[in-house]
Amino acid sequence: MIDEKGRLFGKINIVDLLVILVIVIAAVVLGMKFLGGSGNSAINPTKTHVTYTVLVEGVEPEVYENIQKYIPSTLMASGELLDGQVTAVTAEPHEQKISVSDTGKSVIVPVDDDLLDLTFTIECNVVNAITTELGTQEIRVGKTHIVKTDKIELANGIIVDCVWGDEAA
Repeated sequence: MIDEKGRLFGKINIVDLLVILVIVIAAVVLGMKFLGGSGNSAINPTKTHVTYTVLVEGVEPEVYENIQKYIPSTLMASGELLDGQVTAVTAEPHEQKISVSDTGKSVIVPVDDDLLDLTFTIECNVVNAITTELGTQEIRVGKTHIVKTDKIELANGIIVDCVWGDEAA
């Protein structure tokens, strides 16, 4: 196998073979680390369960009626389904009022009587509990939020409540 000049099979030097093996092993290890190969999937990062509510104001009643058909529904962003689900939606009458005064006394006049305020309950799992990102959106109380599934999408919501991890129990 090794000839008198130290070549394996008379073609390759044993030292060169060891150098090539070290380079190949290093490439495989780095590839698995940066590309998330099968070795990395065994180390499943801990996910944090998050339950949050989103308020979307001023929605037409017909939209609410149609949304109910698709609850529960899996969240999506950028054309991909996410590890989260809209689990419930409730409606309350939308109360937007204007105040009119020309003598110092004000009269409150309700407007948009037919609209509804929808409250969505959403449950998801996030990899990083500090950034709390799901898809392209951060989940934090007070942030604007788009409620989007494969069947519904409502913009201009606001996160009004959020429970992280063990607090949800």
